Amino acid sequence: MRVAGVRLFVRDLEGASTFFAAVLGLRRTAGDASQGYLVFDGGGGLSVVVESVPIDAPPHEQALVGRFSGVSFEVADMAAEHARLCAAGVPFDGPPEMQPWGGVLATLRDPAGNRLQLVQYPGGTGQQS
Repeated sequence: MRVAGVRLFVRDLEGASTFFAAVLGLRRTAGDASQGYLVFDGGGGLSVVVESVPIDAPPHEQALVGRFSGVSFEVADMAAEHARLCAAGVPFDGPPEMQPWGGVLATLRDPAGNRLQLVQYPGGTGQQS
């Protein structure tokens, strides 16, 4: 078994498309606004699925938009990526922070308010063991 994808929920698919493709640099692989979802290549066979939640959706669906997602994007150089995204107007909850396990984390917000994280693993070795 392996993780195949993660799902994020937004109200504005066009804004999400711009953010995930142009700002984060993910390649769109499927979906469009008329279908109510977009799929981006998250690397390593993982899909990032962005789904539309209409403004008139029930409260339990509305609650899916603008929350901590638990999704982390690995970066090789946290300082450079943080500076690049800040210059592009991406809001962060705070500066990158060194973690007790040796990596660095920074939490950003997409246009829907979903909190995503950047992670730089110790020594640039990729995912921690």
